Amino acid sequence: MITLRYFASLKEALNRSSEQLNIVEPLTVLDVWQLANPDLLLAENMLTAVNMDYVPRTHFVHNGDEVAFFPPVTGG
Repeated sequence: MITLRYFASLKEALNRSSEQLNIVEPLTVLDVWQLANPDLLLAENMLTAVNMDYVPRTHFVHNGDEVAFFPPVTGG
């Protein structure tokens, strides 16, 4: 089982801050996103982290991991 966490405007857009998924084999971060959100594309500028370390969307996720998704932040 893995834990997914959604932050900031993404949390509001998805109407959830976290969820858990059962996975049988290692999946990439992108695969995990598509499994949890099949109708939504993972934006190119979305930040992703596994176990609190930023990783690319090609990073493999294993049972017990926590995967976090952060929308891009703008400032000025």
